[in-house]
Amino acid sequence: MSAESNKALMQRVIEEAWNARNPAAFDGLFAEEFVSHNPNGEFKGPEGYKQLYETYVSAFPDCRFTIDHLVGEGEMVSLSYTFSGTNTGPLQDMPPTGKRVSIPGVSVSRIVDGQSVEEHVVWDQLGLLQQLGLAE
Repeated sequence: MSAESNKALMQRVIEEAWNARNPAAFDGLFAEEFVSHNPNGEFKGPEGYKQLYETYVSAFPDCRFTIDHLVGEGEMVSLSYTFSGTNTGPLQDMPPTGKRVSIPGVSVSRIVDGQSVEEHVVWDQLGLLQQLGLAE
């Protein structure tokens, strides 16, 4: 696959799955052996990733990802994004705050045969807690 088609796949993850609220799209975009190395833990396969998705869509039902930068070279794609949404549902063991957040993050994904097989993600966890009023 070309770098351009790999970038297009990551755009689909954001637009077709996250922003369109279609977690079934992860089934075709992520390989069964997919692993996400994420501040929230390690998530395996499309089903594991759907757990992460449900956590954040439940806590931020109006959430949206905006792609800030998208760079691809070979099988690697780097995506910087902004996650925004209003916290109207519980987030893990924290009650909803009703506050709106805007959080930057970066993911680096490896794409093989038209599917994501691995990603490494970092995002501003402290900034999230500060914007929710749960940390100083």
